[in-house]
Amino acid sequence: MRWLLIAFLIIPALEIGVFIWAGGMIGPWWVVGLILLTGIVGLALARQQGIETWQRAQQSMNYGQVPAEEILDGICIFVGGVFLFTPGFITDIAGFILVLPGTRGVFKGVLQKLIKRLMDKDVVIYRKW
Repeated sequence: MRWLLIAFLIIPALEIGVFIWAGGMIGPWWVVGLILLTGIVGLALARQQGIETWQRAQQSMNYGQVPAEEILDGICIFVGGVFLFTPGFITDIAGFILVLPGTRGVFKGVLQKLIKRLMDKDVVIYRKW
C-alpha cells in the first residue's frame, strides 16, 4: 500500500517535468496536441483490443474452457486504457505497453504470479462450483 502512495506522488511530478521539458523542446501547443492524440489513438486501440479479447473469451466459454488467458488480457487492457486516458507521456507509454498484444505478455506473467501468490495466502478465494 505504501508503494501506491509513493507512486501517486512521484508519477505526477515526473509527468509535469516531462511536460515542461517537452514544452521547451517542441512548444506547449504541440505537447497538448500530442497528449490528445495519444489519448484518442490509445483509447481506440484499447477498445479494439478489448473487443477482440471479449470475443476470444466467448469462444473459449462456448467450447467449455475457462477463459483464463483472456481474463488476464482483459485486466491488462483495462489498466492500459486507464493509463492512456490519464494525460501524460509516461502513463501513455505504460498504457501502450499494456494494450499492445506483443508487449502485454511480460505483464501477464507478473499478474499471473501475483494472483497465484494471493491465492496461496488465501487472500483470493477460488471455488470450483
